[in-house]
Amino acid sequence: MTARILKPTRENILLCAQTLKKGGVIGMPTETVYGLAGNATDSDSLTKIYLTKERPTFDPLIVHVSLEKATFADLMREQLIYPHELSDEAVKRIDLLIRKFWPGPLTLVLPKSDLVSDLATSGLDFVAIRMPKHPVALELIRTFGLPVCAPSANRFGKISPTSAEDVEEELGDRIDLILDGGECEVGLESTILKVMEDGDLVLLRPGAITREEIMEATQAPVAVITGGKNPHGPQMASGMSSSHYSPDKKLIMLPMPLSQMMSPPQLGQSLPKKIALLVMKGKAEDAAVILSELLETEVIAETLSESGDWAEAGKTLFKKLRALDASDADLILCEPCTETKGIGYAVADRLMRASAPKK
Repeated sequence: MTARILKPTRENILLCAQTLKKGGVIGMPTETVYGLAGNATDSDSLTKIYLTKERPTFDPLIVHVSLEKATFADLMREQLIYPHELSDEAVKRIDLLIRKFWPGPLTLVLPKSDLVSDLATSGLDFVAIRMPKHPVALELIRTFGLPVCAPSANRFGKISPTSAEDVEEELGDRIDLILDGGECEVGLESTILKVMEDGDLVLLRPGAITREEIMEATQAPVAVITGGKNPHGPQMASGMSSSHYSPDKKLIMLPMPLSQMMSPPQLGQSLPKKIALLVMKGKAEDAAVILSELLETEVIAETLSESGDWAEAGKTLFKKLRALDASDADLILCEPCTETKGIGYAVADRLMRASAPKK
């Protein structure tokens, strides 16, 4: 049977909360992407999340809290974090970040208490926590009365879902219910920021809350860590696998923008009968014509933002990738994204991982 998609009425939110209390897992809307929500305090529920997603246990989960847990002290009282080793500067910065960016798409990685399940943290001594901004997610967590873990509601490594229909397509036969909150406002997973014991800040995953915004708010530098799985243990945070967010079709990054291309790109394989193309900006139809003339084959195209707006590009990225993956094209090509700042950097990160060789 396929999970029912439910409108976010009071009765349906209560039904979803009851399902979580019984150990079930559900599709939950957030402002970033749809999450696969389960009881963060129950090891059986966490196990179900990993099994449902086919997610390796080296990839830690993110704990989602409600508006009632809006301060550093609240996280302590909830027994989610154990701040004994944190400096005064670290505590000050955590409080500032919570006040500035919560609720919203910022995940903070903090020292965990012993009561947080090792399954939620992949055995690490720190836990990732965020407060979603979506009103349906907040109401569900409030009604449930406990934090939830909610990684993206898709099979591990695949394109993240940004609508209830995406969740149904990905996991509809594996989960109990899907709570429909409309299309996601942000469309990219949350920014993940680790606060070190001395207060130093480390960006583990870029997102809609940008490195520049964090530095401006804290008046502190933010280091950047990229890369794949730790060969000696679990990842530091979600979404850091070298290959991630991937369509089923092969995705190849072009060496340069179409506007600079004077000769056909070398694809390293026999030319497909039909090619899908993802472009950063401009009209998709114009880009399709250019590539079709270069390759002398049929091309269909999608653009992330005709105007070149990076917030719009982030919001539409997974939707456009999913559409091209569902098309009858044999291969997906993508213009390069080399942005190093702002939301464009988050888009570049997702495309880099989506086009990486699968392992």
